[in-house]
Amino acid sequence: MNARRTTLIVVVLTVLAIFLGGTIIAMSTTPHEPDAGPTGNTAPGGPVVAFYGDSYTLGTGASDPSKRWSTVISAERGWNEVNPSVNGLGFVNNRDRLPEGGDLVEQVIAAKPDILFITMGLNDNFSMPERADDIEAAIHRDFTTIRNNLPRTRIIVVEPFWYTDDRPQSLDTISGWVEREGRAIGADLVPGASHWIEGHPEWMASDGLHPNDDGYAQIARRMDEELSRLGLGVPSGTAAPPVSR
Repeated sequence: MNARRTTLIVVVLTVLAIFLGGTIIAMSTTPHEPDAGPTGNTAPGGPVVAFYGDSYTLGTGASDPSKRWSTVISAERGWNEVNPSVNGLGFVNNRDRLPEGGDLVEQVIAAKPDILFITMGLNDNFSMPERADDIEAAIHRDFTTIRNNLPRTRIIVVEPFWYTDDRPQSLDTISGWVEREGRAIGADLVPGASHWIEGHPEWMASDGLHPNDDGYAQIARRMDEELSRLGLGVPSGTAAPPVSR
């Protein structure tokens, strides 16, 4: 092998090694995509019920997904749960972290649910007031898109959850936008959810941010009460989960 050919091979191999090394480094530093969460309770023949939410609907902090409030109320009622909720998600917050083509609005529409819960808004408080106009516009856009694509679905809009006894002014502002847009699309409204675990630190997981199993049981109990008011109560003979007090 002559010297020129040897030099060419060395250069090619060096470039290839740099390219592959750079690819590996790029892959290793790519931000971890948030987990969209598994489909929850299954009930053959039952209605499909979808949940558009954040970590409080995903069940972060629970010892098992079966303990999260969405799965508890679905199991009680024989619902097929579709729950692609994402940690940290808001109407505007962390939307860029979703995989391409994985927007939750598209996912819940694709499920063609009989009932859809919207439980969003908590995380947008961390972008207030700087992004107030964007948040208000995003709420309107999401609600309108969902209703236009799911004209026969029963939509239940829940006041945004909250995690501390201190309440920023932005929480009332965002809750007001959520309520207004919920009314505009003819949704059922569940008020007061931001207070449901207020004053009970024992209902919080060790991270201090999310409910523990008792906290989710409390949310499930309060949601049971609201759903009974809306005519979606637990079928006769099925007991609601106990709550530690």
